[in-house]
Amino acid sequence: MTDPYFSKTVTYICTHNQDGAMGIIINRSADITVSKLFQQIQLEAESAALLKKTVHFGGPVQTERGFILHDIMPAPHDEFNSTIVINNTVALTTSKDILEASAQNKGPHKMLIALGYAGWTAGQLEQELAQNAWLSLETDNLDDIQALIFDKADHEKFDCAMHMMGLDLANLSHSAGHA
Repeated sequence: MTDPYFSKTVTYICTHNQDGAMGIIINRSADITVSKLFQQIQLEAESAALLKKTVHFGGPVQTERGFILHDIMPAPHDEFNSTIVINNTVALTTSKDILEASAQNKGPHKMLIALGYAGWTAGQLEQELAQNAWLSLETDNLDDIQALIFDKADHEKFDCAMHMMGLDLANLSHSAGHA
């Protein structure tokens, strides 16, 4: 993808239906720490490790709004005001209460905080996929997906996703082809 917003990004698609698609870029830093974010929203956290984490650039849409990808175990997903369960292990929450719970060490064990999201109108993502603008990773191995989102360092996620697809970037052409 030549678009600077998406070049060498890994985007986790959260919703995809007849109205369009929405995803979170999981490997691009927003150059702000959780500590700075918590200062801005006036939250104090007990966990120094949480405060050192980096907030991510989730995409170019609504960059002033927070989106939190997180595991759904052991905390029940209905504990937060605005949560969408994506699969058996990952959910997306947009309400501040998840950050308040995390500040008190009562939030999810694993989470990725992002500002903004990537969005596509109805049929747009399908058209981009047909044009070979994106590589798509589909897997039923939820442990691998959770590890990719939450456990890998940002600079490792693109290569990890390529490896999960069985691809090597050095073997790919810079221009799309159609058979």
